[in-house]
Amino acid sequence: MKFLSMIKNLIPKNKPNPLGRWGLDYCNIKINNKVDLSNEDHCGPCGKYALEKLYVKQNPTFKKKI
Repeated sequence: MKFLSMIKNLIPKNKPNPLGRWGLDYCNIKINNKVDLSNEDHCGPCGKYALEKLYVKQNPTFKKKI
């Protein structure tokens, strides 16, 4: 019994990934989307993000420059 508990202590445990603003994203697309959405939250009345999404829906060949 002690042998099993000793083996369990030697095996590294998985740490849960931090969520929300503490999580790290290295994907540029995800980072850019977060920035766009956070700007929209703070600058909502201008509606730039909503207008851009509407334009993309109406023009499916449109590609956003990164």
